[in-house]
Amino acid sequence: MTGVVPVIAIDGPTASGKGTVAQRVAEALGWHYLDSGALYRLAALAARRAGVALDDEPALARLAVNLPIEFSGGRIFLAGDEVTDAIRAEAVGEAASRIAVLGALRAALLDRQRDFRQAPGLVADGRDMASVVFPDASLKVFLTASAEARAERRYKQLIEKGFSANLDGLLRDLRARDARDAGRTHAPLVAAEGAVVLDSTPLTVLQTVQAVLDRWSATGLATRAARQES
Repeated sequence: MTGVVPVIAIDGPTASGKGTVAQRVAEALGWHYLDSGALYRLAALAARRAGVALDDEPALARLAVNLPIEFSGGRIFLAGDEVTDAIRAEAVGEAASRIAVLGALRAALLDRQRDFRQAPGLVADGRDMASVVFPDASLKVFLTASAEARAERRYKQLIEKGFSANLDGLLRDLRARDARDAGRTHAPLVAAEGAVVLDSTPLTVLQTVQAVLDRWSATGLATRAARQES
């Protein structure tokens, strides 16, 4: 691992809590954080605003290459406009899930995701972080939870942010997204080879974060990385 920036890759289905967990793990370690799902949501929002059809693969790929995005202080900007909450709307998430199956779009975003790999380390969350984007990740985690638990979590998140939501509808959408993500041709949602499968259904966020940190410590790479920094 000498000279190689370590990566903890956390994959999982929609609303499994991987974003919250990954961000807190990054904070605990003092590492950088990549929310890959935000990139797809940004592409979907940009497409909606530009009037680009969600099945126009070449146009979506061109849009993604030149996407004017910025992550700053926990906020997300698209062409200078803060869209931190806007990209979390269910309609945008549904659009992101639809365009994420397109190979040209995924290829356009691949290098942009890898650019986030900077010292002292990166915690990246998504659906293909360990299997495609960072196959050499130091630690691979596949974070899951029951569809019912994920629907309830998403419902609470949306209500807290002031969005309207229907629990039964969210559950149907989650199951549909799971099937679409698992069945897509390009980078299907699967636990990468060597990944630790962690079911967060019975765990709190803090317990899940600690479970990931414990697994990172258990690799022995944490001690080695600390020595290299000192």
